[in-house]
Parts: sequence; C-alpha cells; structure tokens
Amino acid sequence: MVNFIHLVREHWVLALVPLGIVAGCYFDRKNDEKLTQFRNKSKLFQRELKPGEEVTWK
Repeated sequence: MVNFIHLVREHWVLALVPLGIVAGCYFDRKNDEKLTQFRNKSKLFQRELKPGEEVTWK
C-alpha cells in the first residue's frame, strides 16, 4: 500500500497530462458542434446556397 501511494505521489503528472489532452479534445469538439449551428448565418455568408453547393465552413 505504501509503495502504491509513493508511486502515485512521484508520477501524478503521467496521469494528469493524458487526462488533460483527452478533456481538451472533448471540449474542442463540443465547441465545434456548437459553432456549426451558426454556419452561414453571419452577415458575411448570409446568401442562399445554390443547389448542390457545399457549405462554406465545415
């Protein structure tokens, strides 16, 4: 038990860095999903799309 506590105390960075990367990727994807709701609704892109034309931002 003491060895496990010592191991965690010495190597906590090895667990938190990958956890931070995973959390960052998750929040980045959630933000992208939120931003796609406003795609083509700004004044810059406020025109109607032609038939078969792709969206301007993916």
